[in-house]
Amino acid sequence: MDSNSFWIPVLGVGLLIFAFIVNISGNKFIQTFTSFVSLLKIIGLLIFAGAGLVVVNFTFSPAESTSQAPETSIAGFIAAIGLTVLSFKGFTTITNQGEEIVKPKKNVGRAIMFSILISLVVYILLAWAVSSNLPLNKIIEKKDYALAAAAEPALGNLGVWFTVIIAIIATISGIIASVFAVSRMLAMLTNMDLIPHSHFGMPGKIQRHTLVYTIVIAMVLTVLFDLSRIASLGVFLYLIMDLIIHWGLLTKLKDQIDFNRIIVIGAIVLDSIILIAFTWVKIKADSLIVLVAIVVMIITYIGERWFLKISKK
Repeated sequence: MDSNSFWIPVLGVGLLIFAFIVNISGNKFIQTFTSFVSLLKIIGLLIFAGAGLVVVNFTFSPAESTSQAPETSIAGFIAAIGLTVLSFKGFTTITNQGEEIVKPKKNVGRAIMFSILISLVVYILLAWAVSSNLPLNKIIEKKDYALAAAAEPALGNLGVWFTVIIAIIATISGIIASVFAVSRMLAMLTNMDLIPHSHFGMPGKIQRHTLVYTIVIAMVLTVLFDLSRIASLGVFLYLIMDLIIHWGLLTKLKDQIDFNRIIVIGAIVLDSIILIAFTWVKIKADSLIVLVAIVVMIITYIGERWFLKISKK
């Protein structure tokens, strides 16, 4: 399907509606559904990676290109790390689900470590399989669909369909988990009087309302931007949020929370390097999304500051 096809945002919105239906079906159903789908996703990606590596006999040599490979730069390499940060952000989904987890003080930390380790292994194997089957210029050309394109030399046409199905499953599980976590985090912040809230005539609990807000915002993004731009916007907002939280730990909460200053300072330095490189690359390649990110952050800051000021009164 062409990247500008009318059906892409339509299917995206349809998927978000499905995620909403799952999320209003009760915690037990969500847990069972997402656990099963996540297991399918991990197994499917490992099967693809294993098949791709078997085809190339587990070689470490990248696939040869018939055309000249594009020039790369240190800034581009560092900027790419910004997108991988999003790939590992699932652990924040775990922390946002703290209220739903049994023995959270013990199990949240365990869940974070296991999720990062599993992701690390899967991503390394996938990157190895893709780079062994698809030359760099083709990976760049296919962008969001590189995995499906890499399946063709490895597994043939059926491999492409297999990969597409796994990608759909992965997207479904990721969206459902993110919507679940974000809506609960927003409900928690609402109950703490840290963000504004309006029922807009909707019945039910606040968490149901924040679920609707989350889905509606996601739908707007899906219609207005393609996947690459949504990911880029996520990188900007996520890294800025990370930096603010770490800076708050060092300056505002240093006497209230026990933490390792070296780790926090190291995170600030690394986040700053990635953010600067990513911004530099995006200014040259897609300055519009940089402008959108800045506008969103300014509106969020002004709106939140105004709300906190009037709520104190």
